[in-house]
Amino acid sequence: MTAPLTPPPPPHHQPSQDRTGQAHAGSGAGSAGHEQDGPGLRTEIRDAVLIALGLTVCGVLLGLLWWWLAPHVPLVGDVTEGSWVVYLKDSEGEQAVGVDGTFTLLALAFGAVTAAAVFLLRRRGGVPLVVALTVGGLLASVVAWRLGVWLGPTSDVVAHAKDVGKNVTFSAPLKLGAKGALLAWPIAALVVHLGLTALFGPRDPEPFHPDEPLTLPTAE
Repeated sequence: MTAPLTPPPPPHHQPSQDRTGQAHAGSGAGSAGHEQDGPGLRTEIRDAVLIALGLTVCGVLLGLLWWWLAPHVPLVGDVTEGSWVVYLKDSEGEQAVGVDGTFTLLALAFGAVTAAAVFLLRRRGGVPLVVALTVGGLLASVVAWRLGVWLGPTSDVVAHAKDVGKNVTFSAPLKLGAKGALLAWPIAALVVHLGLTALFGPRDPEPFHPDEPLTLPTAE
């Protein structure tokens, strides 16, 4: 005689409610992760906008220093055949080059200092931060340039020569001959910030390789 075979246990079916609950839980976790990532990006964009605005305001200080420290270009007015003529008093002078050089050196210093300050506040990089340093530095340079020109002598040199008189030395209007100096601030800011981030920024943890042998400390 053979014993009757025991029937196999019925397959276990997970209730649809559990599956639904798990699905809802998974979707909830995904939405929570999405919401967690969203505010972080919005915070970076908000900080980038604030940094760009702060750098633009700092351009006022650069403009004041440029107007104060830039050398004056001497001009002289004379009357020739009944009309006023304005010319350089010292045709071989390097004051005009000094005006551009002063702006460039000041912009480089401002770019380095502001980049270091931003790094100390954030301690990390990111695309929004890089864009903020570039745009803010460029806007600050433009503000400084236009403010210095506005504070400097009038651009109507003929009228100025008539006011001071014939053969009297007066200062030329403050102008930036090399417009490439406007890029000094953003370039310096990017170089300094990238260098500080590479040297002192947070490091990603090294990945663990399971094939590598695990070394344990030995007791002496």
